[in-house]
Amino acid sequence: MQAELLREDQSRSPEERPRPDRSRSDCPVLLSQRLVLRKPHDEDIDALANLANNANIATMVSRMPHPYTAKDAADFVRRAKAGEIGKCVYAITRMENGEFMGCCGLEPQEDGKTLEMGYWLGEPYWNNGYTTEAAHALIDMAFRTRDIDQIDARCRVTNIASRRVIQKCGFQLQGSGMVGSLALGGMVPVEWYRLDRKTWVSLRSWGDTR
Repeated sequence: MQAELLREDQSRSPEERPRPDRSRSDCPVLLSQRLVLRKPHDEDIDALANLANNANIATMVSRMPHPYTAKDAADFVRRAKAGEIGKCVYAITRMENGEFMGCCGLEPQEDGKTLEMGYWLGEPYWNNGYTTEAAHALIDMAFRTRDIDQIDARCRVTNIASRRVIQKCGFQLQGSGMVGSLALGGMVPVEWYRLDRKTWVSLRSWGDTR
């Protein structure tokens, strides 16, 4: 779907193509081959609480508490609706039945030209290429509709699966550092990656997402 949209975009004249707008804050529903990315709903709260209450997930992301309760899930949905978490926060859902699978999002950085991408997927859905597919849709939307130069992503040095997703999306290693982990109550080492617009242009016909 994203590749088709991009090919259609390339076929237009420069005057017909949509122009990036730094000020726009809308986050359109995103479709990929198997997924629908949309705003979190109240109906997601039970599934969100069930999937997120997993130490294997919470210890790999910086801002997720553990244990994770229905109250935490309801607060997350409320803050996502209010725009308190990031400009674009998406529920990752399965196209065929609307099943909630996890979350992803983009957060503007202080320089105004960089977004940071984050994501997590429920453990029952791991190892099926869903996270990479969601990341591709998110990245394509960001570069096609936002006046940005690059997207950053971070992962714990022990998170092999997340590193693989980041690398398959074309991000390049920039360095390492320490960030706080809410679930662990301390600092953990992370790797920092970046995908710039020029690299995205060369890679935007995303290959196999598995």
